[in-house]
Amino acid sequence: MSFFFPSINKKQTTMAILLLLCTAMAAAAGEAQLTCNTVLSTLTPCFGFVMGLGNFTKECCGGAKSVFKTAQSQGVKARKTVCSCLKNMAPIATPDQMSRAASLPGKCHIAVPFKISTQIDCSTIH
Repeated sequence: MSFFFPSINKKQTTMAILLLLCTAMAAAAGEAQLTCNTVLSTLTPCFGFVMGLGNFTKECCGGAKSVFKTAQSQGVKARKTVCSCLKNMAPIATPDQMSRAASLPGKCHIAVPFKISTQIDCSTIH
């Protein structure tokens, strides 16, 4: 930066770069927080299959993989968020719909840290 701004010394340049890096990291962390809205919108391609209105698609697997990969990388809170979102949908699902939803991890070859069911206790997820 001192090349472009000769009046700025190395210490000021270093501080400016550190400030930019911290700002970028904070923005990235803020954007990446997993919410129920994010979970549901990402899983939208699976709704037709789960509801029994459409076929299983690769887009569904892409969404499911994205949700669980994000949850795994963000830690326990994110995994509990995914669990709670799915569990909150369970009361309006028929047994057949729950069965199709529970089959998604196997169909997509995803390791999920909990069983998709109406009985799951999301507080036990680690």
